Amino acid sequence: MSALIGRRAALRWVHLVLGGALLMPYWLLSLVLLSSRYGEQNPQQNVLLQFGALALALPMAAVTALVPVVRVLESTAARALGLGTAAGLATVPSRSWAARRRTAAWYVQHLLLGGIVSGMSLAVPPAVVSVLFFPSRALLDFWFGGLRVPLPLLALGLAALPVLGNAAAGAWLARTAPALLGPTPAEKLAAAELRTLELAQRNRLARELHDSVGHALSAVGIQAAAAGRLLASNPEFVAEALAAIEETARAAVAELDTVLGLLREDRPTTPGTGPTLAELPLLLRQLELVGVPVAARVDPGPAGLPGEVSRAAYRIVQEGLTNVLRHAGQVPAVLRIDVRDGVMELELSNPVGADRPSRPGGGRGLRGTAERAAVLGGECTGGPTRDGRWRLAARLPIEGDKS
Repeated sequence: MSALIGRRAALRWVHLVLGGALLMPYWLLSLVLLSSRYGEQNPQQNVLLQFGALALALPMAAVTALVPVVRVLESTAARALGLGTAAGLATVPSRSWAARRRTAAWYVQHLLLGGIVSGMSLAVPPAVVSVLFFPSRALLDFWFGGLRVPLPLLALGLAALPVLGNAAAGAWLARTAPALLGPTPAEKLAAAELRTLELAQRNRLARELHDSVGHALSAVGIQAAAAGRLLASNPEFVAEALAAIEETARAAVAELDTVLGLLREDRPTTPGTGPTLAELPLLLRQLELVGVPVAARVDPGPAGLPGEVSRAAYRIVQEGLTNVLRHAGQVPAVLRIDVRDGVMELELSNPVGADRPSRPGGGRGLRGTAERAAVLGGECTGGPTRDGRWRLAARLPIEGDKS
């Protein structure tokens, strides 16, 4: 019922009348061109001239609708007047001929249907008044022959014409608006690719925050707890732990500022900076201060690794050592990094240790290390071994990397 009367019907009528108004300049120009060619016409020929002007006006309208900005104007009007949703109609000008052709098809049908509804809206009220109060029997006989139609019924039928025409035209426009004013398949594909890229970039930024800030908070918490326990008995260790806390916090704040700066950009990019394996000795020293000695054997090759591979390897080691702190406690760990045949092999193992309660929302670290490795075409897995240890292993290809 709302399609016949009510707010939705009124909005669609406004949209159609707007189309009729837009049709008038094209129709008048066509009428002038045809009248100048064919001169004065009798009434029957004049009717044909009107339809001829309409037929000429529509192609002219289609040509003007090829202007890219017409798409935005029509989409805005259709959306504001209830013919489409914000997600279904385009918000940018036409960038391809496929989009321009769709806009032209919409514009032509908008003007044609708007002209029909506008014509009925203008002609029907006087016709109803004429039938009710000034009936012409000759005219009625011309239309209905010998059939005697009751005048009130005839007036009601005439009054229903604009209502039904508005409902039908509005429904058709609402149905075709997403197809003609919405994004083309190429635009949908480009938007999906852009969305995928943005999600991938956000995931990378989230991994950076998780690995850098998460590790720093874990290390600072454990260092502070150890310093508190030894405050009276070993002041030298406490001073060293406080210095390590300061250094760890400063490095974490610097990395946090870098990531937040990327997030503030309109189109964030993958971070190209961050710690590499060159900072590995400092990381191992921090772990030693909190009671996690790491026996490291690092192939001399990592010094010349591409930046992206070196950063990924550092983050994987950092996450593995952070998990040692969180889940195993103060237990020794063994780290091995080898580079041979264009592949870096990384292995970190430690005793499982006593069970510790998991923190809420945990479990993202191992998934993040696997994602880092996958980005470079490698793999990273973690899990318990048969001899009661936990093993984190990664393989990162380095050939062909251009970072």
